[in-house]
Amino acid sequence: MILTTTPTVEGQPVRAYLGVVAGEAILGANLFRDLFAGIRDIVGGRAGAYEEELRRARETALEEMADAARALGANAIVGIDIDYETIQTGAGGAMLMVTASGTAVQI
Repeated sequence: MILTTTPTVEGQPVRAYLGVVAGEAILGANLFRDLFAGIRDIVGGRAGAYEEELRRARETALEEMADAARALGANAIVGIDIDYETIQTGAGGAMLMVTASGTAVQI
């Protein structure tokens, strides 16, 4: 499966547009990661645990989107857009949400 943010795959004409596909991933961040991220905010530096969670969520969303495209008979997805959001939960907690969408095509 070819995944690209561009509207076409260079040198490959689109033979059929099969529809919009999407994938989502919502991951909770645990208390200890929140605590260490808060310390990093104060002293500076990167929040490696959060970076890994975001990476994992992005990969999950892209895999789900690719699975949806395969089910339609696609061999590529063009025009991919990836969005990151935080969802506030009760008691001041938050969850990480990543969505990916694009157009399933046959090239």
